[in-house]
Amino acid sequence: LSPSSPSSPSSPLSGAGDTASLLLCGARLTDGRTVDVRLGGGRIEAVGTAGSLAVGGTRACGARVDLSGYLLLPAPAEPHAHGDTALSADSDGPASHDSHDVQRRATEAALLQLGHGATALRAHVRVGDVQGLGTLAAVLQVRRSLRGLMDVTTVAMPRVLTGVAGAEGLAMLRDAVKMGASVVGGCPDLDPDPTGYVEAVLEVASEHGCPVDLHTDATDPARLARFAAMAAGLRPGVALGPCGGLARLPAETAHRTADQLAAAGVTVVCLPQGVCDGTDRRGTAPVRLLRAAGVRVAAGSGALRDVSNPVGRGDPLEAAYLLASRYGLRPEDAYDTVSTSARAALGLPEVRVEAGFPAELLAVRGDRLAGALSLAYSRIVVHRGRVVARTSAVREYCNSAAAAELGLPRQGRGEVS
Repeated sequence: LSPSSPSSPSSPLSGAGDTASLLLCGARLTDGRTVDVRLGGGRIEAVGTAGSLAVGGTRACGARVDLSGYLLLPAPAEPHAHGDTALSADSDGPASHDSHDVQRRATEAALLQLGHGATALRAHVRVGDVQGLGTLAAVLQVRRSLRGLMDVTTVAMPRVLTGVAGAEGLAMLRDAVKMGASVVGGCPDLDPDPTGYVEAVLEVASEHGCPVDLHTDATDPARLARFAAMAAGLRPGVALGPCGGLARLPAETAHRTADQLAAAGVTVVCLPQGVCDGTDRRGTAPVRLLRAAGVRVAAGSGALRDVSNPVGRGDPLEAAYLLASRYGLRPEDAYDTVSTSARAALGLPEVRVEAGFPAELLAVRGDRLAGALSLAYSRIVVHRGRVVARTSAVREYCNSAAAAELGLPRQGRGEVS
């Protein structure tokens, strides 16, 4: 895999900013059409049959990108990343809390996920205890440094919020919001009083008008129902995840709990690729059951090469692939969990490949969505109307009789999915 050079004149990465026009030529859509797509001002200006559009004549730096052989999709979003611990699996001992180390790893992890196609990311960051607010400050700096490449939001996650020990965590949570954390959350299962923990989070969220994102994997359906009831109607919204405990409940109980989650209007963020610290390792939330009940289900990556999952990829297409191959979702529904539903979970506007929608797009080499979910490597990522990342894969075969017998190119090179 090799990224295109930003300095290459022929590379779409050399395009200008949001005000420049960009023409995506010959892209295939999931409905089978082959189209040209004109982008401008960070939005999709027009979609027409291949060859029917031209770059806006007077706008500076108009450019064309040939997407022949590519499938064009709404860009994914990553609703569940851990910037403070990502890429720490190879270190000796626990992940470093040094601000420079956290900033370096969090930046590398975010760019890795951007290369996979995620133009928006929600980073969960622990506050309090040993790390205090230092790791949050580091991830907030990453958010600022990546502005224009991708949208990064942060979730402040204190460990304990109740009792005498929780007073410091509650103060730290409020300070985190003042620093710039835009979402409040954490793992109530780790607090001696899970209900009290959720009450405290909801109180801070209400004070500041913040969304809420809670980690829970409890097998107690009453606890899940209680969390949902407490969060019902809260705006800007509540996400619960990974909720793997639902998969271990009796069918009737699971159905009843799913109905309660749907009635509360919460989003369930499942983690088909792996786990996070403090969560159970036995399975993924029952996504088909939840969707049938009317629950919005988004899928995230969770741990990215840290102690919880040392081989995590952080690839939204892998998450969708697993939901399709292992949990029986149609490819279209599986991709929805990492795109439309993931963006909704982050409070972002919907994206469609239609005029007027935000120009947040992913082009994947291939002509069908099912093939794209098979971990396709050649990708072009568009954020706010400009190409911000490009990855291509090249396959070579040796000059051998076996290759000739199989009809494979001898000493051949070619871009592959």
